[in-house]
Amino acid sequence: MNHTPEKLQTFLEIATEAALAAGAVLQSYLGTLETVEEKGRPGDLLTAADKAAEATILEILDRHFPNHSILAEESGRLGKNKSEYLWAIDPLDGTTNFAHQYPFFATSIALLIDGVPQVGVIYDPFHNELFRAAKGLGATRNRRPIRVSQTSELSKSLLVTGFAYDRRETADNNYAEFCHLTHLTQGVRRSGSASLDLAHVACGRLDGYWERGLSPWDMAAGVVIVQEAGGNVTAYDGSSLQIDSGRILATNGYIHHNLSTELMQVRPLSAWNNAVHSR
Repeated sequence: MNHTPEKLQTFLEIATEAALAAGAVLQSYLGTLETVEEKGRPGDLLTAADKAAEATILEILDRHFPNHSILAEESGRLGKNKSEYLWAIDPLDGTTNFAHQYPFFATSIALLIDGVPQVGVIYDPFHNELFRAAKGLGATRNRRPIRVSQTSELSKSLLVTGFAYDRRETADNNYAEFCHLTHLTQGVRRSGSASLDLAHVACGRLDGYWERGLSPWDMAAGVVIVQEAGGNVTAYDGSSLQIDSGRILATNGYIHHNLSTELMQVRPLSAWNNAVHSR
């Protein structure tokens, strides 16, 4: 369904309200955590800050849109399953960073309409950076327009990626891609927050990003922001992004084909993986 710019702007403002409120909650917990839980996989952490920030977001969305569906990292699927509107929420993207007081974490809120991300807000409360976008309305950082970089050569690009929680159990762990592209570019960073990686591609700080093992709430908001900033977002092979696939390739557009080509030809480090499990 097509929505008017005014309607999308309304969604964007409510998402912004929720993200800013959640960001304030995160700041109040920073450096004060008493316990940190693991959700079953090593490194997959959960804190009181995650729970409190998510509760804040859910309250705001339910107040404004009681008939919408919600997919939240900590609470799962909520609301009406048949709604065309689905909010994808990550209250604290970068929980490991947050638990260590490493200042790289964010709240990410997206609205998917008929399965397509159309509104996205990412808020970095530590640096007070608010990234927003809605389909057809452009992308901004702290209310000012942003655009992707103009780097056109892979050899001159700066990339970013991440490693999934199951990296210890699978050969499909992104290590080989990381090494391969480190040699072909000016560098590959690893921040620990997928949403901020996408936001930084959107504002031109980084030229490209890829990752596997993601959930819809990790990337949905960033997809809209990168696209509205003039970038390109696809699957690894350049085909249309499937938001449930767990894999994403996002670039400024200029290096997209070359980065996709390099990703597709890298073989996983299966020998390394087997060696780890033989210890």
